[in-house]
Amino acid sequence: MAKHDQSAQPFVTGHDLIVIGTSAGGVQALLELLDDLPANLPAAICIVIHIPAESPSLLPRILQRRSALPVRHAVDGERIVPGHVYIAPPDHHLLVDPGRLRLRHGPRENRCRPAVDPLFRSAALAYGPRLIGVVLTGALNDGTAGLAIIKRLGGVTIVQDPADALFPGMPASAQRHVAVDYSLPLADIAAALTRVAREPNGPSTVEPVADV
Repeated sequence: MAKHDQSAQPFVTGHDLIVIGTSAGGVQALLELLDDLPANLPAAICIVIHIPAESPSLLPRILQRRSALPVRHAVDGERIVPGHVYIAPPDHHLLVDPGRLRLRHGPRENRCRPAVDPLFRSAALAYGPRLIGVVLTGALNDGTAGLAIIKRLGGVTIVQDPADALFPGMPASAQRHVAVDYSLPLADIAAALTRVAREPNGPSTVEPVADV
């Protein structure tokens, strides 16, 4: 993956991109989360949820019923617009370049395509301290390695409290391997995202990334 020159990015004082990864139990979690987010959220949201490659995804339509923000499948090359929600389509990894979305039919990661880690890695490289990474309910450990990179490059890291998750594997793995900024019940995550999106971002940091 090509390196991105963050110094060339427009100066942004807040956190203007949120990336969310989830799996088992994720549809209900996303419905509840989006229901609590305000229409004037100053950040875009990119979401990966593990879905079978062969099944048509009705997720944008389902989530739109509860979201004040526009929800749709990501389109390769489209510009990222604050206050919009972009869903990874079936059988494609969703990646982020500075200001744009990319779809790639690359190898499966953690047995999945789309997978959470490719989104998190690319977003961390493109947005650095402007990024918020979130891991919600799910089995196994997809998202752990990517969340570690978000943390290393100065982004804000949030996991659903494993005790609150229908499937605790993904948030528990992330919490074990990453010094996350917030571990919260699902009911509190929207408020945290709304607050942090408007907070000044900090300098990029270089921290050791745990083996995951």
